[in-house]
Amino acid sequence: MPRPRPLPIDPLAEAKRQWLAHGWTDSADGMAVVISVMRAQQLLLARVDAALKPFRLSFARYEVLRLLAFSRNGRLPLSSVVARLQVHATSLTSTAERLVRDGLVNREPHPHDGRAAMLTLTDAGRELVERATLALNTEVFTNPGVDADDAGALVGIVARLRRNAGDFTDPRPLPDPL
Repeated sequence: MPRPRPLPIDPLAEAKRQWLAHGWTDSADGMAVVISVMRAQQLLLARVDAALKPFRLSFARYEVLRLLAFSRNGRLPLSSVVARLQVHATSLTSTAERLVRDGLVNREPHPHDGRAAMLTLTDAGRELVERATLALNTEVFTNPGVDADDAGALVGIVARLRRNAGDFTDPRPLPDPL
């Protein structure tokens, strides 16, 4: 897909100008924050999607595979995956079903809880997530589009936003949030 040409003006700056012109001064900065973060998310997700496309993975599917690969035995209860990825159980169930269908994950009964399920990474899933991680590291994560100082500042700002929204609580969980 060809990259679109840059716009002659920043539409977010224009939106803020319009907010101010309409007298919404108390909310202009907040609108600019929200829209800026949402646009940045779109830009980054487009890069992630492009890097994962050759592997036929969505970012949601990649996250499940990567989390399982990081786990001690390549297996976790479904409920732990839901909690760690901070997604709705219905969404994760659908993602897990596609991973099972593709032979990347097995769904097994929980050894101690008859109502729960375990997700287990297959050898094919482990091999795929390693190749996909290499692509993400090379194509996106090594150069996210900001320098190291800005990256550190941005991650800190977003961590404060997340904490203030109740995403995690103090005292800080281990490991420390980014």
